Amino acid sequence: SVAAGRSGASLPLPATLPSRAHRPEGTMTASRDETLEPADRAPERTILLVVCGYAAAFVVFGLAVDGPAQVLRGLLEIVTTRDALLTDYFGTGGIGAACVNAGLLTLCACLVYRLSNAKIGGAAVACLFLVLGFGLFGKNLLNIWSIVLGVYLYARFRGEPFANHVNTAFFGSALAPIFSEILFATTLPFEIRLPLAVGTALVAGFILAPVAAQLFKAHMGYSLYNMGFTAGIVGTVIVATYKSYGFVPDPVMIWTTGNNLLLGSFVAALFASMVAIGWTLERSLPSRLKEIMGTTGQSPSDFIAIAGFGPALANMGLAGATGTIYVLLIGGDLNGPVVGAILTIVGFAAYGKHPRNIVPIMVGVFIGSLAKPWGAADPSITLAALFGTTLAPIAGRFGWHWGVVAGVVHSSAAMSVGWLHAGLNLYNNGFAAGIVASVLAPVIIAIRERTRRGDAPAPPGPT
Repeated sequence: SVAAGRSGASLPLPATLPSRAHRPEGTMTASRDETLEPADRAPERTILLVVCGYAAAFVVFGLAVDGPAQVLRGLLEIVTTRDALLTDYFGTGGIGAACVNAGLLTLCACLVYRLSNAKIGGAAVACLFLVLGFGLFGKNLLNIWSIVLGVYLYARFRGEPFANHVNTAFFGSALAPIFSEILFATTLPFEIRLPLAVGTALVAGFILAPVAAQLFKAHMGYSLYNMGFTAGIVGTVIVATYKSYGFVPDPVMIWTTGNNLLLGSFVAALFASMVAIGWTLERSLPSRLKEIMGTTGQSPSDFIAIAGFGPALANMGLAGATGTIYVLLIGGDLNGPVVGAILTIVGFAAYGKHPRNIVPIMVGVFIGSLAKPWGAADPSITLAALFGTTLAPIAGRFGWHWGVVAGVVHSSAAMSVGWLHAGLNLYNNGFAAGIVASVLAPVIIAIRERTRRGDAPAPPGPT
């Protein structure tokens, strides 16, 4: 679904929000985001250690559920099979192997952040929890590294530190299924498949950063998953190219059920611990949380810079609980993709999301499902409600009613764009939301500007 940042997560992110003069053209005027005083920042090493702790919790949980031998077999199955949407790793390799894959992958990503001396702020936390979430369905210990290397080569080509682009590298692993699809789902000889898979992923990674910077201008930060929009465009071009040579990816649908109690208990413990740790780090937690809830969430909105790591972490726990409660209320399933979507909400609760601006989006998707030939608990529409919270800045900036409208529109868009990239962009909802935000935000702005002028008639245009 994603990348964050004013220029597509490929540039250094500001510690505080930009002034009105630096907002993308066409945005509304001053908001509460611009009046908040920056908080005292926790050491970046502390933030990274906390993220590593949650990644390690997934490893421990996975080993406790299935045991080392079964986990090892499951990991082998996960890294050697296709990963297109929807491939629930709980069904491919088992719950234990999927959780260990997600945890180890995130720990590896944390190591890259550490070695590259990248800034650890709200965007980095969002990125790392995105890796953790998608490690349950689509990203594994094998398929992301060629894309990461492609972004690294782009940084070298530009003569810039890789630290400036590390968010793009891991957000851009949305296209990791392309590597697996070419390597494991084609009938070409292995000596052709391997370099073709690596080469295609390298090219995808190399071009993601400049494309993301350009596409951010289209939605003006009203969709938090800029890399989802970017990966959708890039993935569409790559898939179209391969289709022209006769390659037609087969659809995938692996979706597990029946694990709500086990997984619900696990994520509930995680979210409760986030609130508890946040309270420990910041005794004035309620007032700082109020500051976060008062922001619009329009990208860039680094809650760690605005309110501090403790309040941001507590907001992450509250936002994750909100997503989980929604799934349980509609009778949905907790599995790899759904828990991954909830963890994406958790990550971006450090960079734009809070319960106040995500609930209208979920309500809108639910309302949209009532008049359509699918139910709110169907797999794709459940994910649309969770991942659709990328449109939270619309609710935050323009009001809850426009958030509901955005959710209704997104419930249709998310169901219609997947064929363009053949499920090889893991951030399908980010792609759809980028389109929705690019169309809806300018319309809302125009309506609000007309209302401010008191419905004065426009001057006649040229004849």
